[in-house]
Parts: sequence; C-alpha cells; structure tokens
Amino acid sequence: MIDEELQQWFDHTDMLVTELLEDGTNEEVYHTIEHHFASSDFDLLEKSAIAAFKLGLEIEEPEEAELENGDKVFAFDIVTEQMLDVTVIKKETQEMFELAKKCGVDYDGWGTYFEE
Repeated sequence: MIDEELQQWFDHTDMLVTELLEDGTNEEVYHTIEHHFASSDFDLLEKSAIAAFKLGLEIEEPEEAELENGDKVFAFDIVTEQMLDVTVIKKETQEMFELAKKCGVDYDGWGTYFEE
C-alpha cells in the first residue's frame, strides 16, 4: 500500500505534468526537476544533503527561509534532468520521498520550468 502523503505527491506529479503539457512546454527536451527538502533543524538538513551527495545526487546550497508564521526553515533542492515522463518522475519522487523519510526531513515535492 502506498503511503498517503506519497500518493499526494504522485497526484501532484500527474497534475503538474498535465498542466505543463497543456501550456505547451516542449515535451521533447529534458526538464530540470528540483526536488525540495526542508527542516527546521539545520544539522539534520545538512546530514541529509550529505547523504544525498554520497548517493551521487546533485544538491543545491541549503538556504534559510521564513515561514508565514515567522518560524525559520532550512531547505535545499536535489536537481535532476528528466523528460516529462510521469512514470519516470513518479519513480524519482518515490526515491526522494523515501530518502527524506530515512533522513528525518520533509520532502516538499518537486517543480520544474517551462521549456520552449
């Protein structure tokens, strides 16, 4: 059985890919996919970034952000290049979700950019 939160990210994937294609993004080119990770604990986030790096994943520099309620959160992205193939992106999403769970940080979905 699929974790309820993971299923929500799968639904997000279906919706986002559909919207991008309807808007006319070029489905014949690779898209930069940014998987978002966050934690209020910088040390924990840093350890998860190191774990991802050791797996050979491309990580962006951690950043600090302020939430609407004023709390601080730390975040980083893992970046991949993928075709807009729902099956491939869902598999990657599941891997990222499981990595976040294993490391004790939050997986905050993925995003990409419109490609001409």
